Amino acid sequence: MVYGIGNPLIDIIINASDEDIARLGIHKGTMALIDEERREELLQMVGDRDVSYSCGGSCPNTIIALASLGIETTLAGKLGNDPYAEIYRQRLASLGVRDELVCTDKQKTGSTIILISDDSERSMNTFLGANRLYEADDVCEESIRNADIFHFTGYMWDTASQRRAIERALSIAKENDTVVSFDVADPFAVGRYHKTFLELIKESCDIVFANREEARILFDNYDPYECCRSMGKLCRIAIVKDGNKGSFIAHDGTIIKIPPKGTPNPVDTTGAGDVYAAGFLYAQTKGMDIEASGIIASILAGEIVTQRGAQFSEEKTKELRILLEGGGWRYR
Repeated sequence: MVYGIGNPLIDIIINASDEDIARLGIHKGTMALIDEERREELLQMVGDRDVSYSCGGSCPNTIIALASLGIETTLAGKLGNDPYAEIYRQRLASLGVRDELVCTDKQKTGSTIILISDDSERSMNTFLGANRLYEADDVCEESIRNADIFHFTGYMWDTASQRRAIERALSIAKENDTVVSFDVADPFAVGRYHKTFLELIKESCDIVFANREEARILFDNYDPYECCRSMGKLCRIAIVKDGNKGSFIAHDGTIIKIPPKGTPNPVDTTGAGDVYAAGFLYAQTKGMDIEASGIIASILAGEIVTQRGAQFSEEKTKELRILLEGGGWRYR
């Protein structure tokens, strides 16, 4: 079982023109953190247009992808006591994810308002809300103790309460030999917690994912191969993703180059790193070796960028399960 603690964000997806985006004062194609007042302002200004909802958040994306591939998963985090929380829970249940999400009356459910312009560019406005209140007392010791892998991301370091919760979870994982998987997840988080993350990787993590920009900041080096080598000295399995050039994996003093899989012309790269992590963890739960795990991760990341959004359709999920379970991935 893979157990994740993350930031459950309800994605609120709305089509908008360039004029709408300019009128709203949004820089097209960017992600901005917003407060509750700004969220309400955006929702009012887009009015009664058609809206679709999906489960979002970096760790949730990884957990959902794993569940879609048949892996037993549990997601923990914090929601508000509002209709968005109910939508999130219902979607998770339909996707086969067990939830240990707790509720609070002190903040509303976190959300990302995603405005999609005519050229398919995504402008994202994220309100963290209840996520920021997740705390150590919310951690379920038994679930971490029974998990094969505990997965979390660097986003959890942005509030003291979330950080303490992860520290408690890491302590439980260490006592029970639960494998710890850490996705650095955000260059800005690395910039804020550079020294802390290096210590965290060395002291507490078995598997670490970083993209080339995050790795560059961590090790002050523009060469992803060298960054992977440096990170490999700190943890058992170090992975540096190099975009459309593939990825590097360090394990037992050896660095493996994983080629890119899929299209060189992605439709939407949102969630590609989250799905890469899911592919790697999927293969690890199946007892596969490091290279096979990397190739499966690369295949899944290559598939997710051919579509909009960070979750596979039901039809694509069936296709991928046949590919993975039947061994066809070896010939991709």
